[in-house]
Amino acid sequence: MVTQVARASGYLTAFKAVALLYMVAVLVQAVTAGQLLSGATGGLHGVGAGAVLLLGLAQLVVAVLLWRPGRGAGWPALVSLAVLLLGLVQSMLGGSGAVAAHVPLGMALFGLSVWLVVWSWRR
Repeated sequence: MVTQVARASGYLTAFKAVALLYMVAVLVQAVTAGQLLSGATGGLHGVGAGAVLLLGLAQLVVAVLLWRPGRGAGWPALVSLAVLLLGLVQSMLGGSGAVAAHVPLGMALFGLSVWLVVWSWRR
């Protein structure tokens, strides 16, 4: 549920923008991971991990603003918190080389990010 307050305040627009950027960042991570697995070298995947974490934090902040002062739904804030925490775990797993857990978790993060984008743009 998105209230008129959330729409008028601009919190919903901000959430749409940040959620879309987050989804694109996770998609870019999938592309650069594929390049790494095929033998390419480069630090784009590592730099992208920082971008995903930063955008995850921004998404959480905007989701809380949408929920509390915006009087919108609270569940996007909970999902955004889960996405941020899973992103932190993902970053740690990637650094340790645990590909068997890193790849499925990356797919789960992408699925959650798509869900948030679809929800926000359907309103």
